[in-house]
Amino acid sequence: MPSPLEPFGLSLNSRLPLRYAVYLLSLLGLAASLVAMLFEATWGWAALLFGVLAALGTYDRHQRRHTVSRNYPILAHFRYFLESIGPEIRQYFIQSDTEQTPYSREQRSLVYQRAKNVLDKKAFGSVQDMYAEGYEWISPSLKPTRIESHDFRITIGQGCAKPYSASIFNISAMSFGSLSSNAIIALNAGARLGSFYHDTGEGAISPYHRQGGDLVWEIGSGYFGCRNEDGTFSEERFVEGATLEQVKMIEIKLSQGAKPGHGGILPAAKVTSEIAATRGVPVGQDVISPYAHSAFTTPLEMMDFIARLRELSGGKPVGIKLTIGHPWEWFGLVKAMLETGTRPDFIVVDGGEGGTGAAPLEFINRLGMPLTEALLLVHNTLVGAGLRDKIHVGAAGKIVSAFDIARTIALGADWCNAARGYMFALGCIQAMACHTDRCPSGVATQDKRRGKKLDVPDKTQRVFHFHDNTLKALAEMLAAAGLKDTSELGPEHVLRRVSKNEIRSFASLFPFLEPDELLHGTPEHAVFRDYWQAARSDSFHPPVPVQELRATKLR
Repeated sequence: MPSPLEPFGLSLNSRLPLRYAVYLLSLLGLAASLVAMLFEATWGWAALLFGVLAALGTYDRHQRRHTVSRNYPILAHFRYFLESIGPEIRQYFIQSDTEQTPYSREQRSLVYQRAKNVLDKKAFGSVQDMYAEGYEWISPSLKPTRIESHDFRITIGQGCAKPYSASIFNISAMSFGSLSSNAIIALNAGARLGSFYHDTGEGAISPYHRQGGDLVWEIGSGYFGCRNEDGTFSEERFVEGATLEQVKMIEIKLSQGAKPGHGGILPAAKVTSEIAATRGVPVGQDVISPYAHSAFTTPLEMMDFIARLRELSGGKPVGIKLTIGHPWEWFGLVKAMLETGTRPDFIVVDGGEGGTGAAPLEFINRLGMPLTEALLLVHNTLVGAGLRDKIHVGAAGKIVSAFDIARTIALGADWCNAARGYMFALGCIQAMACHTDRCPSGVATQDKRRGKKLDVPDKTQRVFHFHDNTLKALAEMLAAAGLKDTSELGPEHVLRRVSKNEIRSFASLFPFLEPDELLHGTPEHAVFRDYWQAARSDSFHPPVPVQELRATKLR
């Protein structure tokens, strides 16, 4: 006689493993509840509960996609649930205050406090291990200064018809489409209150950016907002956006820290009429961001493109943003500047530790030079080529505190940008669900039901206060160090513990080129020695020795 449990994949003649116990109990509970219903109708609720569990267990036993579910019917779903909230469990209950993954609780709390304009002071002492290798600090002075204003600024494009006086701490590139409409509105309105700039990201200038805050219009390889129907660059559409009073500078995005060399696709389902109108693309069709620009293919052509954008914009500063990869490509750009006399007004160095809404893990973890080394290479090259006083340098990559800003400027930057720091100011809780469209804080989502919950007036104030309070803290640090302005910061002011018993300043830890050194010879620094002479202004192709190495394993 067949077993009554055989339809469920079980047999009374076989020894049932303990892992089937919950499933078996749900079947027995269902049977018992159905019998009890004959005597008392309220048992129907129990029958419904056991029926749902029995159906789930039966499905688990017969589906073939998840082996764990087949081996542990019903029980496996507890495992899946716990796995799904693992990041939250670690973030709220396990992580230490200083564990940076990617931002520590201490860093996030600092931003939240400054954004809310509440007390950001700490008691009892540092939780940092000051004797750990890599610990860094700024040297204080026995003769502190007094700084009257914390509104530190840098004038970019001094030779342009319309130079721009920029704050030294601004909102880095984040597109409408990656962030919600309310998040974009709050960011731009906050930038207006604090007189700092808001980078549009490569998604073009949306209606939500038009809150009166200064804009830096980022133009990527998709030329969104300034493209023809075939995806090529449109001068006519560029003029429409670039000549807006709100647009203060133009930034050509060559690469991004978290995903350098990676194009992208915006699926047709996400291309709403609103996004299509903003980006200048057809509604309901896949939108491709190419891996590379089509408006130029060589360093020399890029200089021509920069000059043309400056002219079309009416004399506004034009710059580039890049993540450093192959040194000869960067050197080729500098050689093109020297040969043509045309150069960008600014360069934003995006470190490999930068953030993104979505990118492959390998790109996030293993592609792109980290900010410290990238900034040093850019700064040194411009100094050695005699261009540093003609080109301003910005930097981005995990910058949220006054010390982060001071450290970065000491290494050679003129100003800093932050993206995730300002997201925290908007209420981001580091759920790291930006790519799922289920952002719990309504910041990185296009789900209108989620995004509309972000209160614009409140978050506008938080963006403003985060910027303002961070620069107040920076002014206090500078004063304590005996300085009066960020322009006085240099590598000699920051020290690093390199071992338990050795401390070195950045000035002695990192090599620095002398002014015009590259114009008179090749420095002994390895990267310049290997690639400076071989770099070409008319091509991004690798030098011949590198090409030869690519053709053989016999090194």
